[in-house]
This record gives sequence, C-alpha cells and structure tokens, in this order.
Amino acid sequence: MDKEEEVRVNGTLVWYYNVCEREAWLMSHGVTPDQSDANVEMGRFIHEKSYRRETKEVSTSGIKIDILRKEDGQLVIGELKKSSRFKEITKWQLKFYMYELEKQGIKARGELLFPEEKRKEQVFLTQEDRLRLDNQIKEILRLVYQSEPPEPIKIAFCKNCAYAEFCWA
Repeated sequence: MDKEEEVRVNGTLVWYYNVCEREAWLMSHGVTPDQSDANVEMGRFIHEKSYRRETKEVSTSGIKIDILRKEDGQLVIGELKKSSRFKEITKWQLKFYMYELEKQGIKARGELLFPEEKRKEQVFLTQEDRLRLDNQIKEILRLVYQSEPPEPIKIAFCKNCAYAEFCWA
C-alpha cells in the first residue's frame, strides 16, 4: 500500500484485526476472502433472511450497520453474526460503530444478534472502551501500512477462515 494512500479504519478491519492481523492486512490490501467459502455463504444467507422487518445495511462515514431501529426514543444498532463463537470480537466491532457514531454526535445503544441461536446481547460503550478503540485504530493503521502481511500463525479460527488456502496452501 502506498504511504500516500489514506486508509480509513472500518468495523470490518476492527473485527479482522481482533481475529488475525494477517487477515486484517489482506482485507485492507484488497485481497478478498474466498466468496464461495461455506462460512461466507452461510453468513450472507443469515444476514439476508434474518430480521426482515428491521432497517438493514445502513452505511455512513465508513461504517456499515447491519440493523438500525429506534426503541423508546433511543437509536439501537445491531450487528448480526451466525454464531456467538466470536462474541467478544464482534463486541469490539459494534463498539467501534457506536464510537464512530458518537463522534458524529449520534448516541446509540448496541445489540449483538445471533439469530441461529435466538440470542441477543446488549452492548454499551465506556470511556475505557473509547481509549482501547483509539489504541486499536492506531495499531490497525500501523499494520495496514506495512509493505508485507504478517506471517501466518495457526490459530483456532484458521480451520473456518476463507483465507485458509491463501495462508496454508
């Protein structure tokens, strides 16, 4: 990536960064994961078929919100995932969205949504979270401006990763 090119950190990069730095680097450099991967297709299917009555896929200033609604006068944003397996990582993606909206003067409450498990979880943004996100954004920018991706490191996520062939073939 050219140093002149400005990178804007988005929620997807926050998610990938918290799973695997190599994955975040690949995504930021336009290397897309295998779109025919069964996990990618399942995620796309769940996203399309779940919460049909809700407002979906709202994009603003580099963030893409899965679900958006108003409840008791408060804006609620939701992040849809096929399972709660990476719940803590997904929380950071959602907190990033809440933080970015807050910078635009919009307060929102977050919800993690796992339709296959019929679960939802409330997410709140604290001052400590804001500081952690500021640091994560700096670390993600440091990573994406590296000329080469980090070496692959075998982790539990690798077996279901759509970049698996890229890293391990």
